[in-house]
Amino acid sequence: MGREIINVSVGQAGNQIGTAFWANILQEHGLDNSGKAQTDDPRILDKVDVYFSEASNNKYVPRSIQIDLEPGVIDLVRSGPLANLFRPDTFVHGESGAGNNWAKGYYTEGAELMDSILDVMRQQTENTDCLQGFQVLHSLGGGTGSGLGALLLGKIREEYPDRMLATFSIFPSPKVSETVVEPYNAVLSTHNLVENSDITCCIDNEALYNICASDLKIASPQYKDLNGLIAKVMTGFTTTLRFPGVLNSDLRKLAVNMVPFPRLHFFTAGYAPLVASASKSYTASNVHELTAAIFQKRSLLAAIDPSFGKYLTVSVAYRGKLSMRDIENAVWDFHNKNSQHFVPWIPNSSLTTLCTVPPLGQTAAATLVANTTAISEVFKRSHSQFALLFRRKAYTHWYTGEGMDEQEFTEAEANLSDLCIEYDQYANADLDEEEYELEVEETVQQEYYEE
Repeated sequence: MGREIINVSVGQAGNQIGTAFWANILQEHGLDNSGKAQTDDPRILDKVDVYFSEASNNKYVPRSIQIDLEPGVIDLVRSGPLANLFRPDTFVHGESGAGNNWAKGYYTEGAELMDSILDVMRQQTENTDCLQGFQVLHSLGGGTGSGLGALLLGKIREEYPDRMLATFSIFPSPKVSETVVEPYNAVLSTHNLVENSDITCCIDNEALYNICASDLKIASPQYKDLNGLIAKVMTGFTTTLRFPGVLNSDLRKLAVNMVPFPRLHFFTAGYAPLVASASKSYTASNVHELTAAIFQKRSLLAAIDPSFGKYLTVSVAYRGKLSMRDIENAVWDFHNKNSQHFVPWIPNSSLTTLCTVPPLGQTAAATLVANTTAISEVFKRSHSQFALLFRRKAYTHWYTGEGMDEQEFTEAEANLSDLCIEYDQYANADLDEEEYELEVEETVQQEYYEE
């Protein structure tokens, strides 16, 4: 039973989130830190081959590639708690780093590593029965995740044009900024994501800090806390892919249900319950409370307010011993009460699914995946920061010095502006003018996703 997904962690953030994600799903599938099966429960192991390949004597190995332009983070993974989990030949690293420079990751340092990366990727794809696609974990603020990540997305699209490509992309935020050129890196990468990715889950540092401080009651959040939070949401996001018999059971079905137009494939994700560990035992988890919590803006991993936009499509995956009838009623109820926040021209735009295997340490939980036009707030923030720098041509010599053309900045900026205009246009569209366009787009969409 094929349909495998290969995980690709790029850069420091990508590898740290990847490690937290693998630690979570090992436990969910009853595997220890070296990948040995500790259970024979068919519910848990039935679709374990989506993310793991079975080696000898009941040991499972992640379908994963770890990439960085400097050895530091990779060495930490190799010597950490999951040291015996990954295949040694799936680590690819350079020596010098990208110095927070997108052009280094894309044109010089990253390009030198590309052949080695594609070799490892071919080995991993040859080890699958029927590959459904790739998931790439990276941040857009640094040099490796953004530059090498963008180059890699283009190469995957070239080599595997008919496979799905999903990304978990961390957008920088002006409030939590580490380097001055983050807006350049983010806009250049987003330009690439629009063209090459099929599904992008947008996560931003500002929202992560807010959740850690206000909901999880962590006084001064460290990257470890933020990565743990992202990994928890990724675990929820991938539930439908990893357990049998639920809706959106592979990436292509998720895209067909969630993406009305190929360019508008940027989602936000939310999770409930988000509570401090001390309060866990006092938190009730019934369907109505989970549904009310999941649609609040404070539960989302992007710092946006959905009430300023409109939902195009929504999918909520519940976990635990809950009733499907309650779930459908709760989401239907929310949809009806907030119908002004949903576009009128996509019928049945709210999907629900239930997985009876509860998440780790909780009796029940819900994960929201929403395609909302409010996501353009993230792009507008990046765009305004980018414009402030580019107006003065600040720091562009770092990029052009690596062989990049200044024209690329202008193209990326134009593409991002177009994307924001498209989101705004669909948020304000009425049923009449949309009907014709939708028919045309649906035909294009079907051709695009047909295998």
